[in-house]
Amino acid sequence: MQLLTALGLFLAGILAGMELVVRYGIHPALMRLGDRAHLQARHEVVRIVRVMVPAVLLPSVLVGVAVAILSGPGAGSAWRWAAVGAYAAYLLVVFLGTVPINDRFYTWDAANPPAGWQDVIRRWALIDIVRSSLAVLAFALFLVAVAVA
Repeated sequence: MQLLTALGLFLAGILAGMELVVRYGIHPALMRLGDRAHLQARHEVVRIVRVMVPAVLLPSVLVGVAVAILSGPGAGSAWRWAAVGAYAAYLLVVFLGTVPINDRFYTWDAANPPAGWQDVIRRWALIDIVRSSLAVLAFALFLVAVAVA
């Protein structure tokens, strides 16, 4: 069980770290670029995160749920289930917010973006704040669960 818990913490930490880098590193850097360069760079970022995030997210959620179930009731249980709840909220934000925007964005031509594209990017940025915060919250809750167990 300790190995599974350690794996869950590792994956949750990787996911939270990726989200923080996108939110506070990549996004601000993209916003400083000219429109065409911004859209070209964002296209490449979306292409990469479409692979990397699911590759970390799915195992994170599965291991997190497994740890919550297999650890049973007792010390840390409420914290583990709260972390699973944060993952559930994260998944909702991803599938209802980020994925539809990224799918639409991925078809844009950087040389001729659609009207209102800046509004879409602003909406993505707001969703990104929520998404990255949920990933960090899940990681923090799993850490507390380990600390109190």
